[in-house]
Amino acid sequence: MARDIKLGWDVESLNKAYRQGSMAAEMGMPRERCPYRGDVVIAAWEAGWEDATEAAAEAAAARQDDFFSRIA
Repeated sequence: MARDIKLGWDVESLNKAYRQGSMAAEMGMPRERCPYRGDVVIAAWEAGWEDATEAAAEAAAARQDDFFSRIA
């Protein structure tokens, strides 16, 4: 596995940070609570957080659209 010793991250750690960011957003954790240090790993965590937040907003909008279509 390729690892950048100088920066202290590899693909597995970035995937883990992304998944944890996604879970954090799903649990309602604010973006400012990112537990990581280091720009690359923070960016991976934030990408997961943003993707989960966007997916939740889209799902909520779809549920609302569905609700209004049923009562109309």
